[in-house]
Amino acid sequence: MGTLDGRVACITGGTRGIGLACARAFLAEGARVVVNGRDEVKGMASVDELGGGGDVHFIAGDVKRRADCEAIVAGAVSRFGRIDILVANAGGGSGYAPVAEMTDEAMEDAMVWNFWHTFWTMRAALGHMVPQGWGRIMAMSSLEGKVGKPTISSYVASKHAINGLVKSAAREVGTTGVTVNALCPGAIETDTMVAAGPGAAEAMGISYEQLLETFANESLIKRLNEPEDVANVAVLLASEAGAGITGSLISIDGGTSPY
Repeated sequence: MGTLDGRVACITGGTRGIGLACARAFLAEGARVVVNGRDEVKGMASVDELGGGGDVHFIAGDVKRRADCEAIVAGAVSRFGRIDILVANAGGGSGYAPVAEMTDEAMEDAMVWNFWHTFWTMRAALGHMVPQGWGRIMAMSSLEGKVGKPTISSYVASKHAINGLVKSAAREVGTTGVTVNALCPGAIETDTMVAAGPGAAEAMGISYEQLLETFANESLIKRLNEPEDVANVAVLLASEAGAGITGSLISIDGGTSPY
C-alpha cells in the first residue's frame, strides 16, 4: 500500500520539471493525479510518460486566468470525485531589470503568474478540502521567497507574497485537517530555468553557465537540486506523516537559504 492510497492530487504546471516529478512521486504512492498545463500536446505526452491509465488525467488551462484556475480544481473533482492535494506549481519570472527600470507590465505578469494563480487555486481547493476535513496544499515558492536578488524583483516580490498567503491561510484552517505550506526550492535546471535563466544572467552581466555555477556554489552541497528532491518533500507533506507541518516555508535548496 502507498502512503497516498485513495487520495486525489492536482498539480498546476504538472507536465514538466518539478510538477511532473511530483506527479510521478504521487502516483507511485497510490494517488490519482490531475496534471495541468497550457499545451494540450505536451499535456497528453506527459500523461503517456506517467504511464497513462485511469489514475492520471490532464486538464488544459492557463493559470494566468482566474476562470482557468477554478476550472482546473473543479475538473479534478469532476474526474475523481474529490481533491485532497493541491500543488500550485506553475509560475516563472519575466522582466529582468533593476527596480528603477522594472516595468509595470513585468511586475504584474509575475504577480499574476505566481501569486494570483496560487491564490485562485488555493481558494478553490479550500472550498472542497475544509468541508471534507482533510487536505494538503503546497504552494511553490522559492529560495527567492526568503531573500532578495538583483534584477529579478518581480519574481522575488511574487514569491514573498506567496509565503505570506501560506502563513495566513494555514492559521485560518489549522483546526480543519487541512495543512498549507510553501515549498522553497533553490536553483533547479528545469525547462523554465533554461528558458528564463539566460535573460536573468544577461541582466546580471554574466553568462548562463556562470549563473548556474553561482547557484551551485551558494549551496552547501555544491550542486543544483533536482526536481525529485522537491517531489520527495511533497510526498511527505501530502501524507499522514505531514499532518503536523503547516504554515511552514520549507527550503529545498541544499542549505543556501539563511533561514
